[in-house]
Amino acid sequence: MEPMFLPEVEANPKPGAYTAAIEQMKQAGMQEYPQIWHLFGYLPSATQHLARFTQEILRGPAPLSPGLRELIAAYTSQRNHCPF
Repeated sequence: MEPMFLPEVEANPKPGAYTAAIEQMKQAGMQEYPQIWHLFGYLPSATQHLARFTQEILRGPAPLSPGLRELIAAYTSQRNHCPF
């Protein structure tokens, strides 16, 4: 995986769920995971609202199923040349 645009964010995580998830992925030998996790791990107090918002948008009640919403997000990311 390519390094982040902000390497100081990646290099200075705070203890929390996203930092733990990154470590678990690395320990399991997984080379790719969502890079935004580094931002969430770097500043959890500021990004917890974004994480809750994202989960509500993707998983909350809506006319589209969560799977279809994930597919739309993956397609949009691909069109933006952003791994999803």
